Amino acid sequence: MSDETVVQRRKFLKAATIAGGAVVGAAPMVSVAQTPISFRWQSTWPAKDIFHEYALDFAKRVNDMSGGRLKIDVLPAGAVVKAFDLIDAVSKGTLDGGHGVLAYWYGKNSAMALWGSGPAFGMDPNMVLAWHEYGGGKALLDEVYKGLNLDVQSFLYGPMPTQPLGWFKKPVTKVEDFKGLKYRTVGLSIDIFTAMGAAVNALPGGEIVAAMDRGLLDAAEFNNASSDRLLGFPDVSKVCMLQSFHQCSEQFEILFNKTKYNALSADLKSVINSAVAASSADMSWKAIDRYSKDYIELQKGGVKFYKTPDAILQAQLKAWDDVTKKKAGENPLFKKVLDSMQAFAERACRWQNDTLVDYKMAFRHATRKV
Repeated sequence: MSDETVVQRRKFLKAATIAGGAVVGAAPMVSVAQTPISFRWQSTWPAKDIFHEYALDFAKRVNDMSGGRLKIDVLPAGAVVKAFDLIDAVSKGTLDGGHGVLAYWYGKNSAMALWGSGPAFGMDPNMVLAWHEYGGGKALLDEVYKGLNLDVQSFLYGPMPTQPLGWFKKPVTKVEDFKGLKYRTVGLSIDIFTAMGAAVNALPGGEIVAAMDRGLLDAAEFNNASSDRLLGFPDVSKVCMLQSFHQCSEQFEILFNKTKYNALSADLKSVINSAVAASSADMSWKAIDRYSKDYIELQKGGVKFYKTPDAILQAQLKAWDDVTKKKAGENPLFKKVLDSMQAFAERACRWQNDTLVDYKMAFRHATRKV
């Protein structure tokens, strides 16, 4: 290679670098001096809970998909603020984002609890997410947050399986068993169980077992076999009642400080949107795997599971009708959300109920004794 050729090649490479590395056929170049955007997050869950693991899973997916240009670090509940104070911390910019559930903000506007509490007009959690994404729910939630002057960008994801009625000292067999029962729940479930006669106390997940151990609670619900096992419920109770309408269609919420989210480039916003959808699917698959394993382990550890009697389920539905009628009369936005959910459910549930085969029939057939 001649000296003149070497000089010409150096000039070409210098010009290409100044132009931003846009060499035909070459991969895009990121300057080694570019500093990644760092977001400090907090979840509303204890570090040992599988829910905090879900928050970490989402953060890792964003970090990987962005090629390191956006870095989300997630702290557990209480690291910066208490679980129920997360949304205010995100709105004020004390935290850049977080992971929780809408029912935790129930005190700010009762309408938010509709995304997680109650029977959802017969919709399962994935159908509620379908309503949120395609049936008008997202615009309504944005309206709620705007009315509260909260500077947050919300993403809902992660359909949760039906939550147990909860952990008790002994099986509940009738509605009257709730009279005077010191019981933990959150969101509009508070109103459901209050109407059924319970003395309800709303506590974050990390505080429930200690309260039961000290006798401050007689019974409590949280969420699933894995969370309940990791949080120590089997240490304070050996009776768990399965099936309930109080939170049978809930999902998780990912929060960003809206000002900081809006400042991101379009491609990083696209990364976040794609990560939400991917994490939603992955979380639902992981939940099936982990919850089913821990369900077996809890039984090996002496926990007895009982189906909630239909009479109690019917009482929940009756209480729900009364609660929502009252709330709709007090809060126009609550009624607006409720009507939107019902309109979507009337066609979506009709389609699903007419279409889905009875999976229990196939399971019973496959596991029948020869």
